[in-house]
Amino acid sequence: MQDKLKKQVLDAFLIVMRPIVRILLRYGVGYREFVEVTKTAFVDIASTDFGIRGRPTNISRVAVMTGLTRKEVRRLRDKISSGIDMVTVKTTPLSDVLHHWYAQDEFTDSSGNPLSLPFAGDTESFSSLVRRFGGDIPPGAMRTEMRRVGAVSEDRAGNLTIMDRAILPSEKHDILIAQLIHAVYPLLSNVNYNTSPNEPEDGWASRVAYTQILRSSEKGRLRRVTKDRIVEFAESIDDIFMAYESMQPNESVNEGKAAIAVGVFYFEERDKNAKYRW
Repeated sequence: MQDKLKKQVLDAFLIVMRPIVRILLRYGVGYREFVEVTKTAFVDIASTDFGIRGRPTNISRVAVMTGLTRKEVRRLRDKISSGIDMVTVKTTPLSDVLHHWYAQDEFTDSSGNPLSLPFAGDTESFSSLVRRFGGDIPPGAMRTEMRRVGAVSEDRAGNLTIMDRAILPSEKHDILIAQLIHAVYPLLSNVNYNTSPNEPEDGWASRVAYTQILRSSEKGRLRRVTKDRIVEFAESIDDIFMAYESMQPNESVNEGKAAIAVGVFYFEERDKNAKYRW
């Protein structure tokens, strides 16, 4: 029975790996490089998540669990402890300014909508917003970049109005990294949590709607409709997050900080060789 279950899990991962391998090959990442990353993850998780009485798993037991040699486990643990190849995904100053334009009472109206802001001023202005949340970027440079990417419009009086609250990275590889960290990772973490025998039965919210009888000619229309609904939903959740953020004093932002993500997505199978059924 255990072997049958293991095969079913591996068969499912074979499906999951297909788009991952496409991405890796597109960026020139070969099998050996990916194996190194995979081995590092195996050693890290086996060491930290499967210890006894709260202590890290010893090298011999990690070797037994992962199938790696003790020498390889030791090498990878040294690599992990040194912080080599740590991935860091940071938001841009532009994104931070847009986020706080929606989140801070000073820059929103009574309904919580972002105000049109004059460029200059010590308070309730675009310049004061950028000085607080734009890092070391000058307000003039921030205005120029926001206009370039279509995030704001400027009227004749110099007042700035938000046109788009979500600005995607301009480079494809930046989009890839952001999506892997902020979408794929949270989704798979959700799956892990909801299928773990050690977690509460109610689990985390996770819903997928699907159909297999839609006419191919309708896909374009459905793609547009679902995109609008997904954007609307994501913005409503972002409003909730910002409401909670606004209730926290600025000095306590880094105290007891928690990362929370809510995702919803559209999927359309185009891989004819991915052998599975819903």
